[in-house]
Amino acid sequence: MDKKAKDILFKTYWSSKGWKEDHFTDPDDFAYAKEKGLMFDPLTISHDDCVNRIIEIVNTITSEQVTKAFLSSLSTRRLDWRSGIASYYTAKHLIPHKYTPVESGHSYNMDGEIVNTSYSCEVCKKCGAYELGECYVNEDLNVLNFERIKWGGTRHGELLYTLFDLEQFIKEQIPEPAKMDIEILKSILSVICSCNPEDYPGTLRDKLKDIPNLKSNKNERSTIIEILACIEVLKPMSYDRPIRGKSDWIYAEYWRGEDGYNVEMVEKYWGKYLFTDSLLSFGIIQ
Repeated sequence: MDKKAKDILFKTYWSSKGWKEDHFTDPDDFAYAKEKGLMFDPLTISHDDCVNRIIEIVNTITSEQVTKAFLSSLSTRRLDWRSGIASYYTAKHLIPHKYTPVESGHSYNMDGEIVNTSYSCEVCKKCGAYELGECYVNEDLNVLNFERIKWGGTRHGELLYTLFDLEQFIKEQIPEPAKMDIEILKSILSVICSCNPEDYPGTLRDKLKDIPNLKSNKNERSTIIEILACIEVLKPMSYDRPIRGKSDWIYAEYWRGEDGYNVEMVEKYWGKYLFTDSLLSFGIIQ
């Protein structure tokens, strides 16, 4: 990854104080970052074309590629490699379909009258994906790439992000996981199983920071948990559970320590790299 292009992308959206309000990029800098494949022109695409392109591209990717990429990301901190497995999982659940609008919510005025009705695609929802309407117009792909590289993605499950993520993923040359990667994954699974039954995802996130060689910050660890929940490694045994205040969790919101991890999915994704017997000895099969 070109360091100068990455710096240009990051400085467009981020400063030492966090998100920037003004997302201006110098035209010459943009041209350089675009040439290096890290910044892009705005994209306009319909829901139907987006679905078709996702299905077309995911059929060129194997589960072995995305699982290897996730594993290889753990010691290298290549968070963009980490994102692909969640987008792959979302894409494999999509079926070819046309935009099928269904009411998803209403806005009201002070008198309680409906002033606006929002819609979403009924088929996407059933497939576990979500979209922003019938058409994406002049969408900023650069912010998607920034989030993808900085945190491993924050919009997993969204159609446009799924398409963008997979399109970038197929350009990468992913190395074979190192021994350290495998040890980190084993440690993640061990920490999951060490959780108390009542632990929330936030508690798991805090515990992950003590794993040797897993260089990460709070947001990166949150994304690891969300990805594992998205691909059903962290699978809640119940969705009838209380939520503490405002939660930023999407996929992991209802996971608790008593759920452990889904051994079947771990074996499916990384069985070739792990000792299955040791997993079964402390894992929880769902």
